[in-house]
Amino acid sequence: METHGHFKQVRLVGGNLALDFVNTETGPHDGPPDGDALESYEDLLSWSRQVGAIGNPQLNALALAAREAPTAAASALREAARLRSQLWELFAALARKQEPDNGLLGLLRDDAARSLGYAKLARTGESYAWDWSDCTSLNASLWPLVQAAIDLVQSRSLKDVKQCAACRFLFVDTSKNGSRRWCSMEDCGKTAKMRRYVARRQASRMPARPE
Repeated sequence: METHGHFKQVRLVGGNLALDFVNTETGPHDGPPDGDALESYEDLLSWSRQVGAIGNPQLNALALAAREAPTAAASALREAARLRSQLWELFAALARKQEPDNGLLGLLRDDAARSLGYAKLARTGESYAWDWSDCTSLNASLWPLVQAAIDLVQSRSLKDVKQCAACRFLFVDTSKNGSRRWCSMEDCGKTAKMRRYVARRQASRMPARPE
């Protein structure tokens, strides 16, 4: 497999491919994003390979096509950014237990319909599933993400979609008691615990007020 761009693997905490996709953009819990793991089309391909949305042969074929048509590759990257923003708005609203704007659901429907134009039905064990592994469109890596979003909005897991208490990351809470608050304990959870510890230490050092 070829190595593409400067991409570094990112932590996968969403529990769903569509949520892992929106989590490629970092930022605070409230406010605009402040970082992007997908700065180039090559980054998009590398991330897609990391999460299993495309395999090595398709990655190399799309990378070659992107080198031969850089303008089209730039357009595909903008389409990925558009889809990511749309999915974040949709699932962030659901995480807040709000009904998303009908326009967002309509856009997802349109994306799903467009994606099926590039799909084939492939056998997976005892059944068939939509498959884009032979797709040569530069948008090919986006179609499995759209399908993952459709699967999530149609599933019982939709009620378990949450936003991290400290950052913009979204995830499906699969904990037994539904008490997960952080995208991961290694990141935001650890930071929050350290802040609480420092606050307790500072409070314990404050002189007692005179009676």
